[in-house]
Amino acid sequence: MTAIKHALQRDIFTPNDERLLSIVNVCKAGKKKKNCFLCATVTTERPVQVKMVKVKKSDKGDFYKRQIAWALRDLAVVDAKDAIKENPEFDLHFEKVYKWVASSTAEKNAFISCIWKLNQRYLRKKIDFVNVSSQLLEELPRVTEESVPSGENQSVTGGDEEVVDVYQELNAREEQDIEIMMEGCECAISNAEAFAERLSRELQVLDGANIQSIMASEKQVNILMKLLDEALKEVDQIELKLSSYEEMLQSVKEQMDQISESNHLIHLSNTNNVKLLSEIEFLVNHMDLAKGHIKALQEGDLASSRGIEACTNAADALLQCMNVALRPGHDMLLAVRQQQQRFSDLREQFARRLASHLNNVFVQQFTQALLQLYNRSYFLSVPGHDQSSTLAQHSVELALPNHHPFHRDLLRYAKLMEWLKSTDYGKYEGLTKNYMDYLSRLYEREIKDFFEVAKIKMTGTTKESKKFATLPRKESAVKQETESLHGSSGKLTGSTSSLNKLSVQSSGNRRSQSSSLLDMGNMSASDLDVADRTKFDKIFEQVLSELEPLCLAEQDFISKFFKLQQHQSMPGTMTEAEDLDGGTLSRQHNAGVPPPVSSEKDMIRQMMIKIFRCIEPELNNLIALGDKIDSFNSLYMLVKMSHHVWTAQNVDPASFLSTTLGNVLVTVKRNFDKCISNQIRQMEEVKISKKSKVGILPFVAEFEEFAGLAESIFKNAERRGDLDKAYTKLIRGVFVNVEKVANESQKTPRDVVMMENFHHIFATLSRLKISCLETEKKEAKQKYTDHLQSYVIYSLGQPLEKLNHFFEGVEARVAQGIREEEVSYQLAFNKQELRKVIKEYPGKEVKKGLDNLYKKVDKHLCEEENLLQVVWHSMQDEFIRQYKHFEGLIARCYPGSGVTMEFTIQDILDYCSSIAQSH
Repeated sequence: MTAIKHALQRDIFTPNDERLLSIVNVCKAGKKKKNCFLCATVTTERPVQVKMVKVKKSDKGDFYKRQIAWALRDLAVVDAKDAIKENPEFDLHFEKVYKWVASSTAEKNAFISCIWKLNQRYLRKKIDFVNVSSQLLEELPRVTEESVPSGENQSVTGGDEEVVDVYQELNAREEQDIEIMMEGCECAISNAEAFAERLSRELQVLDGANIQSIMASEKQVNILMKLLDEALKEVDQIELKLSSYEEMLQSVKEQMDQISESNHLIHLSNTNNVKLLSEIEFLVNHMDLAKGHIKALQEGDLASSRGIEACTNAADALLQCMNVALRPGHDMLLAVRQQQQRFSDLREQFARRLASHLNNVFVQQFTQALLQLYNRSYFLSVPGHDQSSTLAQHSVELALPNHHPFHRDLLRYAKLMEWLKSTDYGKYEGLTKNYMDYLSRLYEREIKDFFEVAKIKMTGTTKESKKFATLPRKESAVKQETESLHGSSGKLTGSTSSLNKLSVQSSGNRRSQSSSLLDMGNMSASDLDVADRTKFDKIFEQVLSELEPLCLAEQDFISKFFKLQQHQSMPGTMTEAEDLDGGTLSRQHNAGVPPPVSSEKDMIRQMMIKIFRCIEPELNNLIALGDKIDSFNSLYMLVKMSHHVWTAQNVDPASFLSTTLGNVLVTVKRNFDKCISNQIRQMEEVKISKKSKVGILPFVAEFEEFAGLAESIFKNAERRGDLDKAYTKLIRGVFVNVEKVANESQKTPRDVVMMENFHHIFATLSRLKISCLETEKKEAKQKYTDHLQSYVIYSLGQPLEKLNHFFEGVEARVAQGIREEEVSYQLAFNKQELRKVIKEYPGKEVKKGLDNLYKKVDKHLCEEENLLQVVWHSMQDEFIRQYKHFEGLIARCYPGSGVTMEFTIQDILDYCSSIAQSH
């Protein structure tokens, strides 16, 4: 390769004043291998131009020729294909992309390295090197502009590159001096050798002058040395004086050191005093509770708004003092420990007083609500009172008591409850348990009475009002309840046996009342009119409308009062294993230390489950009663319950109300499915009388009633899909059982049963326009049409029976291959036989036969469907069709015989019309 490089330099680049720096043997990628050389060159003249030249051997192979050249500044990208693995391929991006394959990877790397160095030294525009190893791209030493002139042949280090000496550039002053000197010599430019000789002579003259000057200054040098010796002596004397002065100042230094040490101690003492004052101020500012706050915590009035506000501010201040972040060592101070103990005592004292007061408030509110409840119940149980008017008045007041005033009064203590929750979790937990105990019993009584009124209103009976006579007397019951609650207020976790006992008695009376209502005799749907169902629908909707705001209001109050509204992990009041019906809360945790946490939504839901544990059973009892009164009531309940579940889920899908209504909706859906199944079972159990005509089957009429009622109820309902599924089951059951009854019918022809009932079904579906039953509507119409035609054809064979048999024989002979005009030559079907059969059916006999047919059809058809005229008109058309068919057979098989029927088409129309009018 070196020989080739020298040959190229000699033959190609030297004549063009260029130097060859690097060479690589390549061929084009993807083509037949035609080797050539890529050369990197620079010009020897300034300004320097860098080029890449493609050189190729001549066809004869004895010399090289220059083929194409590119300026290096036109090169945009060098792509080495792979920076890790050895790969001889590389791309050069000029105006177009040139793809090359080097003879070896080493040559490719040396060439790319040379290009990079040339780019770094000569070009301002930098070339992009892609997939090139970082080892090939080494930084060149930077050369200042003063040392390297622009365009000079600078050093380009590399494999086969030449090395050029680096010289120092003249500065501006040197250039100016040289120019002045050259101007003074005329031959400076024209005769360089003469100019150099002149400079040499002048240099020799200057050197001689310098030597003479040095030799002439020897005397002055000696004088200078003598002066330096005298100066050294003076310096020694000054040093002796300074030593004496230092000895004199030594005693002063010791005194100053003592003074400095004293000052340091004074400064240290001042610093300690400042830090101590800062610590004392910190403790006083952060651990000092105002006397007003202490008085509020010890004696503050928790019943008034002003007192509650003062206690709230004092509790917050106490909490800040207790939660202050003490610095290291503060807890070792006796005063700090005493203050912390004082704060702890104040906290315990106020927490105990607050818990006792809130428990008393719970008891007082429960007592007031209980008194109102007994007033309501006692009014109904007054002896001699008109029960019917009382129940009517009571039914008008179908509403649950409003607890908003109680919630409003308790919300004043919300901030104090939050304080109690963070400082003494045990008492907070006890208050939560007591609140749930009181409210669960109160709501149980209110909700049970509310549902009893709803049941009485639904059934319209008055005998059940006797239950109120079993209630305890108002004064004694309220007093006993109040005493039991006050007895438990002293100890938050105390027994509530009296409350439990009273609630068990009352709930037992209500359970017996509920069972007595449910034991009423079954009422069939036929005994109730639309007004009764509308009344039930309104009552059921009112029940749900009263329960929904009650639950939402209580849930909102619990969230605000017990501070559970923040969406974060909060201490749980109950564990999953705890008995929600009265189990005691765990007391294994110290005061202020919460038990294992659960989400606030779980806490609220668990509290709501315990408080409103009676809602779901009461709703299920009410649903059972509604279903017992009328099975069609399940349609109303499904629509109403679905709407309320959908509304509750939009607010909060995981809330107590949404979950409870969802569970009840499952029961309602089961009752609805049971209603559909019962109707299908009743269809299958239908028995028809053998002595009377069938008419419209009962389950067909019931389907019409069900569909009409369902369409009015499910208009724009969310559960339309459930109704469509029920429609599909019912209509298939109707179709199957209509056909079953028709096959079993003995008195009424099968076609009549099918025709009348499917006509009724088609009319019902056409009137109601039920989109999911379009296929069944078409099927019903087809069945009605088919069986109408079958019945007409079957019945019309009776008036002209012999004539029908005669022409059936004629058609049979023609079908056997006898020509129509030759049928008259058959002995049994000659003209005489035809005339004999025709004479048996004069107009009078035909009319008589049609009249008998009309009477028979009238006996077969039922009056409620009113299909007699439709059937009679179809029979008239069929009779005329048969008449025309007989006339055509006579004309074709007995041509020229002159045989005709003894009555005409007009006679048939007159006969049918007169028969229909006479009946």
